[in-house]
Amino acid sequence: MTTLTLNTSLITSRQILVAFSGGLDSTVLLHQLVQWRAQQPTLSLRAIHIHHGLSAHADEWVAHCEALCAQWQVPLVVERVTLVDEGLGIEAHARQARYQAFADALLPGEVLVTAQHLDDQCETFLLALKRGSGPAGLSAMAEISAFASTQLIRPLLTQTRAALEEWARQHQLRWIEDESNQDDAYDRNFLRLQVLPLLQQRWPHFADATARSAALCAEQESLLDELLADELSGCTTANGTLVLTPLMAMSRVRRAALLRRWLAAQNAPMPSRDGLERLWQEVALAREDASPCLRFGDYEVRRYQGQLWWVKSAVGQSETTLPWSCWQMPLTLPAGLGHLRLQPGGKLRMPRKDECVSIRFKAPGMLHIVGRNGGRKLKKIWQELNVPSWRRDTTPLLFYGETLIAAAGVFVTREGLAEGESGVKLVWDKSI
Repeated sequence: MTTLTLNTSLITSRQILVAFSGGLDSTVLLHQLVQWRAQQPTLSLRAIHIHHGLSAHADEWVAHCEALCAQWQVPLVVERVTLVDEGLGIEAHARQARYQAFADALLPGEVLVTAQHLDDQCETFLLALKRGSGPAGLSAMAEISAFASTQLIRPLLTQTRAALEEWARQHQLRWIEDESNQDDAYDRNFLRLQVLPLLQQRWPHFADATARSAALCAEQESLLDELLADELSGCTTANGTLVLTPLMAMSRVRRAALLRRWLAAQNAPMPSRDGLERLWQEVALAREDASPCLRFGDYEVRRYQGQLWWVKSAVGQSETTLPWSCWQMPLTLPAGLGHLRLQPGGKLRMPRKDECVSIRFKAPGMLHIVGRNGGRKLKKIWQELNVPSWRRDTTPLLFYGETLIAAAGVFVTREGLAEGESGVKLVWDKSI
């Protein structure tokens, strides 16, 4: 048997999901893994093909992948995705949809294996350079990355495209030629078709040198992670917020490094240098009585009580009233806020027959809550209980008739307490 060129030492799991487009790279990857499986009887291989619907030949590609996987006795999952234009460009949207499909398809204990190679690494480095990325971006792709609670492994990352072509010819493999790969309107294709051939003609080892630079950048980032770990931990609270006071005395460079690592810990998209400066100026340094907010896609950075918070964006529901006539069943909340349940065993009284149950997000008048003397307005209660401003009109309030009974997960009113009777508990299953 021909010596395998993929780095099998990276793969410690016995369960592998292969990203299989049917193109040259993934065909070589799957073929080598099939040959490795022959040597490793305990190895479990599956493949996944993403049908983007972008090409008129997409159905033919599915048929090709199905036939090849059947020949090699590899179970194939075909996922059809719909691309929605959110302003990121078709390349970014396709990649986003593809990796979400991979994450959804992974089984417990399975690792994702993809076919990126040395030339891909060079292209990724140059794209990061074009964007003005720092060392983190210039680190390009790692051979092993954390992904969807498991690992993403790139065992061909040190191999050139030419080496993969040689393997395919030697083993008479058939693969798909995606016509979009010849369209140099796409940045990556432009580099592959127009730029890299010139660079490699002048400097044959350009891709190797680029990979070394990427590895050095990754090492520097790893070193910074180590050096700043204790400092970041000291600034981060148990619930993941970032305390601002220590950052105020730091140099701009050190502060930016900590902010980036805090955002990375939240799985946030990494902002540009200008974006990071905006975060500091507009949120961290906003006037004390402000409720500053900076959007990052579906999330926001907020400031509250001298801390930065990373929170899912949610539309305020202060004008919303939800009847809950069948309160024995769960209630779905609007705006992705999750579900509510009233289950036995709590300290809330059950509604009387003449009381209509509803969920609202504001309450008028003076309220009397358990654990506090006297009456207070809801705004004052939120402040006393340290509920951040953005949660005040998205926290469900349980009403029986016109009487406020409880705020989910926050407080119970005196009128809502069960006295000498079996009680219920308001459970909020949050989706954000």
